[in-house]
Amino acid sequence: MVLLRRVIGDALRARRQGQHRTLREVSTAANVSLGYLSEIERGQKEASSELLAAICDALGARLSELLSEVSNTLAIAENMEGVLVPLDEEATDVSVSVRQDSPLKTTLRATRKQQRDIVYAA
Repeated sequence: MVLLRRVIGDALRARRQGQHRTLREVSTAANVSLGYLSEIERGQKEASSELLAAICDALGARLSELLSEVSNTLAIAENMEGVLVPLDEEATDVSVSVRQDSPLKTTLRATRKQQRDIVYAA
């Protein structure tokens, strides 16, 4: 099952890396520890709305933009068979990442526990 915190973390990491900024730079600007920001980006911790707003502010983005991006990613995942609901009993852990290749092409990668990759292009 796709975890919201992983999709949020992927979106934050993509924004930070797109700006060629380090975790240290963003953590300092957002007033959050580097380790905690790293855990948020990896989807290991769930950030509060206040913390998400501070991170977005440090990235020069609006919280609504981030949440819209996350919502769009989840909507894509909902339309793919087996991403939000496993196809079989063994495939219970799915990680989803999104890469914006161009304004008209987005790549969504779903990785299952069995290390099989399923790539969908939109």
